[in-house]
Amino acid sequence: MHSIGPYRFTETDAQRTVGNLDAIWGLYAHDRDAGVLEPLYPTLTGDLATDLQRVWAAWCAAGPALRAAGQLPERAQGRVTQLNVSRGGLPKTPVDVVEVSWRGVIGDRQGTRVHHGRPWQALCLWSNEVIDALHAQGHPIAPGLAGENITISGLPWPDVRAGVRLRVGEVLCEVSAFALPCFQNKAWFTGGDFEAMHHERGPVSRVYATVLEPGTIAVGQPAILEP
Repeated sequence: MHSIGPYRFTETDAQRTVGNLDAIWGLYAHDRDAGVLEPLYPTLTGDLATDLQRVWAAWCAAGPALRAAGQLPERAQGRVTQLNVSRGGLPKTPVDVVEVSWRGVIGDRQGTRVHHGRPWQALCLWSNEVIDALHAQGHPIAPGLAGENITISGLPWPDVRAGVRLRVGEVLCEVSAFALPCFQNKAWFTGGDFEAMHHERGPVSRVYATVLEPGTIAVGQPAILEP
């Protein structure tokens, strides 16, 4: 087990975190001044423990650097429309209140830890407006079916991407990456086209976030972009 502050990484978590460096770094830099991030890019050594520390430090520094350079969006406010938990697998069940720790929503479990559950995947969030648009296209999708913990309305979803912070209820988190769709979501999409929620199709993706301040979230509470 590897530890960085309050965050815990299994050996697989550490390997996949380091292995995702370039992919996630590209998300921070996309359509932004990459020169702001260039000095922060970590030099890897081949030692997993050292490289994990360096990658994590770089990711933690990226958002604040972009914010200081004026590369992040202005403040916006929406609200929590649904909270969702599961004992494993999909769909998740709606609840009124959740308690969020450094590891994510307490009591929520993934069906598999192979592709999920790292500290930068502690929370999964999605837009109610995106869900409604997909439903209007004929897909039988609804909040919670695709596995997001937090369904939000009223935020400009194209702005909700790597580097921005969200204050959701008491919880402060930073968006880390898009959540890539998988075949387990095919039932919610006409013709099994779960790629309809892939970020390459437009600003339609669920997002992962790292917990910066744990706390409680209740349905109806504010969800503030760049608080």
